[in-house]
Amino acid sequence: MTDQNRSNLEPKPQAPAHATEAWDDEQEQETIVPLTRAQAERLFGPDVGRASRVTPFRVVGAQVLLSLIATLAWWLLSASPRDAAVSAWLGGMIGWIPGALFALRLRMSGDRLSVGSLVMGEAVKVATTIALLVAVAFGYPDVHWVAFLVTFVLTLKAYWLAMALK
Repeated sequence: MTDQNRSNLEPKPQAPAHATEAWDDEQEQETIVPLTRAQAERLFGPDVGRASRVTPFRVVGAQVLLSLIATLAWWLLSASPRDAAVSAWLGGMIGWIPGALFALRLRMSGDRLSVGSLVMGEAVKVATTIALLVAVAFGYPDVHWVAFLVTFVLTLKAYWLAMALK
């Protein structure tokens, strides 16, 4: 094979598309200016510099409380109160047990907290949640799915409730 034939077979380099170059230029020129303290206070209020009082254990406490309230509501309002209440409590537990494990992991890591440990903690939360969901689905034949899932979702929404009520 001659050099002439080989060069015909190789792809010829092409110039990048104009739209991509313009986008890259915009990205490089954008500068991020941090807010001054006065601007941050105007936007977020005077407590902007104060540390949040919402801790992982407070969120877990709110989740347990919501689970208890939902369990009581299902027990009082359901046609089959025992099974609905047990299902609601199981759904709530699946919402707060993984969060409690994550909070405990954070507490135990202390000053050695890193992004990797947070990612690992989230992986443990997801794996625990899936394992508990599967355990209930196959291990408790009398589950009331509506009570179970509604209470599970309510406990997950406790994160938002805790942030709103901080």
